[in-house]
Amino acid sequence: MSVTDNSLKEPRPLNGSSSKKRKASNDHDHTKDAPERRKKAKSKKTKSSNDDHLDLDAGLNTAFAAMNPPLVADFLAQKTRRFEPDLSAPEQEDRRIPGMTQEGHKVETAICDTTSWEKPRTLENLADFMRRFSTAPDDPKRLSSAPKKKGHPHTIFITAAGLRAADLTRALRTFQTRDAAVAKLFAKHIKLKEALEYVKSTRMTIGVGTPMRLADLVDAEALSLDKVNRIVVDSSYIDIKKRGIFDMRETLLPLMAFLNRPALKDRYDAASRSIQLLFY
Repeated sequence: MSVTDNSLKEPRPLNGSSSKKRKASNDHDHTKDAPERRKKAKSKKTKSSNDDHLDLDAGLNTAFAAMNPPLVADFLAQKTRRFEPDLSAPEQEDRRIPGMTQEGHKVETAICDTTSWEKPRTLENLADFMRRFSTAPDDPKRLSSAPKKKGHPHTIFITAAGLRAADLTRALRTFQTRDAAVAKLFAKHIKLKEALEYVKSTRMTIGVGTPMRLADLVDAEALSLDKVNRIVVDSSYIDIKKRGIFDMRETLLPLMAFLNRPALKDRYDAASRSIQLLFY
């Protein structure tokens, strides 16, 4: 008679033991992945929040409509830090466009407050916007007048791309006269040599161009900033990839470099207010 020795049998696992191990393992994995999940969730939430201001049908970032001068200045400083993170604090401050200065109880800034403008910042409304916020709104002919010297516009309009510059030029043609042009000063399809010849031979009311091309024309002493009393930045426009002039390193940094040129920045002084900064 054979006797079965139960002591030789392999012990059976207790009910729930394997599931507990799996649960513990899963809990460990979830804990390990938690920071990454939180990061993705935060990124998704931020992206969704930013998109709230985008009107894709109109091709506009509507956030600028609500930005007063201090907010615009802070926004520009934030974008500069994003693309130039290694700048020291003094360097950041040196690149900052002043958004507010105090003179007694009076607040002055070169950045014009356009928050009262309620229409969409589209091409169709651009001419009316310019008339409304011109330094001489009571003189509608002021924007159509031009300095006698060639290559001396009273207004510079800065945008991100050549094709957009062409659209803006057409929208501003109402300020062109028989003797003075709304000048196309952008890079696409126009070589620098051709642009230099055109600027040197043309009286102009408004010059429209990209930051790099404008800088090239100024450096070549073709385009003069001496008579400029107004700079307009194409702030609200976004392309099909939802990018505006402040969203790309290749446009933001040249833009800030242009706005910080001594010939312009020295005239942002609140006392003189000889240059108006408009963000459309």
